[in-house]
Amino acid sequence: MERDYVPIGKAAKIIGVTPTTLRRWEKAGKIKPVRTPTNRRMYLMEQIKSLVQKSILDYAMDWAVSPYEKEPEETFYCSNSAIFQYRLTRLEEELKRSSVPIERYSLITAAVGEIGNNSFDHNLGNWPDIPGIFFGYNLEDKEIALADRGQGILKTLRQAKPTIKNDSQALKIAFTEIISGRAPEKRGNGLKFVRESVPLAGIDLFFQTGGSCIKLNKENTAVTVKNAKNRIQGCLALIKF
Repeated sequence: MERDYVPIGKAAKIIGVTPTTLRRWEKAGKIKPVRTPTNRRMYLMEQIKSLVQKSILDYAMDWAVSPYEKEPEETFYCSNSAIFQYRLTRLEEELKRSSVPIERYSLITAAVGEIGNNSFDHNLGNWPDIPGIFFGYNLEDKEIALADRGQGILKTLRQAKPTIKNDSQALKIAFTEIISGRAPEKRGNGLKFVRESVPLAGIDLFFQTGGSCIKLNKENTAVTVKNAKNRIQGCLALIKF
């Protein structure tokens, strides 16, 4: 049994959900564990692998591009900044217990915090449909994903710089220029910190807003904007470490 079955904690980690979600799936008949003589839940690896159909990025992208106004899976949904901060702290604790060195995991957490906080700060009171963000991670695959269905960088930065023409220009500016240091126009500056953190934290970053995207990594932090495969309403970020 040890070779073919795993306990609920490890099963949840492999799939990228919480044990609570697995128990809910069990009640819905989506997955069926076996019980040990001590009544411990054990899950067949074959079943677990069948549920790992999407990466964290796939879940985030599907939600970001969906034409339907629907909240993401509870496991990934932060409806307000307080929930996001709680889960961000939990991420940092899990990174701390992993093999990631302290000088890296603190920067990874800070970069994730900047991206998530940007979503809440720049869309406060102006969410086009679903408020809050998608925030999920799979430490086994070393992936973290964030997404929102907010206004996007173009509309946000135009409040401080109305001459910005398109998503591509807005994305370039957000990662390379200081827009303003004065409140309430201090917008987009957090993403420059994220860019600076990429080589120090040893991460790869994919970031998309609207129909434009960039890819940064520890060897190359040059901001080269490209057209994205799918257009999204707000922002999407994937961090690999």
